[in-house]
Amino acid sequence: MRILIIGEGGRESALAAKLQNDSRVSKMFFANGNATTDVIGKNVHLSEIKELRDFAIKEKVDLTIVGPEAPLVAGLKDEFKKHDLKVFGPNQKVASLEGSKAFSKKFMQTYDIKTAKAVVFDSYNEAKEYVQTQEYPLVIKASGLAGGKGVVICDTLEEAEATIHDFMIRRIYGDAGIRLVIEEFLEGFEASIIAFSNGEKLFPCIAAKDYKKAGNGDTGPNTGGMGSVAPSPEFTAEHAADFEQNILEPTVKGLKAEGFSFKGIIFFGLMVTKKGTYLLEYNMRFGDPETQVLMALMENNLLDVINDCMEGRDIELKFKDEKAICLVMCSGGYPRNIETGFEIVGEDKVKHSQLLYAGAIKKGDKVVSNGGRVLNIVATGATYDDARKKVYEDAGHVHFDYSFYREDIGKF
Repeated sequence: MRILIIGEGGRESALAAKLQNDSRVSKMFFANGNATTDVIGKNVHLSEIKELRDFAIKEKVDLTIVGPEAPLVAGLKDEFKKHDLKVFGPNQKVASLEGSKAFSKKFMQTYDIKTAKAVVFDSYNEAKEYVQTQEYPLVIKASGLAGGKGVVICDTLEEAEATIHDFMIRRIYGDAGIRLVIEEFLEGFEASIIAFSNGEKLFPCIAAKDYKKAGNGDTGPNTGGMGSVAPSPEFTAEHAADFEQNILEPTVKGLKAEGFSFKGIIFFGLMVTKKGTYLLEYNMRFGDPETQVLMALMENNLLDVINDCMEGRDIELKFKDEKAICLVMCSGGYPRNIETGFEIVGEDKVKHSQLLYAGAIKKGDKVVSNGGRVLNIVATGATYDDARKKVYEDAGHVHFDYSFYREDIGKF
């Protein structure tokens, strides 16, 4: 098989590493890829959907796997389908469950999916009036895609008004913030569940924990993810049963009722409170950095799982009885102002972990940083402490100017 993986982060590196030893895979292409995928296959510099389509036709690509959300929301699946090109991912309409928080919230409310109370606003003045009557803290979300950063927890009215102004007037996330979802604040812990879809049923992986804040102790701004752990240490069998009954099953019913059949991934972002498990958001693709720890623990052959989903067959997911930790090493200033172009050294000293590049590219015989989240260090162990020791020992050997990472991943 000839496979095209779209994306350039650690998630794509993890998928590529999982697939690379499959004898059925004759060639892997990556758009645009990174320093890890450059070794596993061939990086190609393409971004427009029509460019990707033409490339897939020319190179006789048998399967395209989409990592990030933007191409799906832009309709890549729809365009590829016109040319009988197989894509593991939803069409544009179904991808709106991630692309529009307003759309997904309405879907949740329509099908009695357990979620926070929320109101959608298109009017700046109406949004400002609404927050003047609410209890705090409350949560304000940009409805569109904002790279995982368009969510603000507001502790005061002043913060809420400033956030509304930033999103709707200053448009700090462009058109993503011209429509807002304002919802009640839920207190608890977050969990991530990635599920495979075969067009009829959803098959969930074990729960993972994602660390979203930039600083130790969950301080600082939101990021795309500073690390992850699987299985989530806090997510119990009771929480899983609650998720299945009040979120997973009604989601399946809703997808069928709306005619949203798809072969791909649906990601459940959860908040577990004293009152139970609530759905915060859907993503319609593999999570990053959750994918990195799930691939490290998954016993199944990934290509078999994807092929079975594409053919509408049921799957049985199996995971090692171990713990996995992913540490994300970032450029100084991330997630705000970052500098790139710094040489990364010390990879040869990583002995106990898997190093997956993300925002890094090969430049001659060197690897240099070219993004905010530069690389991932992933390890497994019998206990969280075992995996954690491996990750942090190896992280100490890898260096580039102004790099930083959280020191508490896996400490919970």
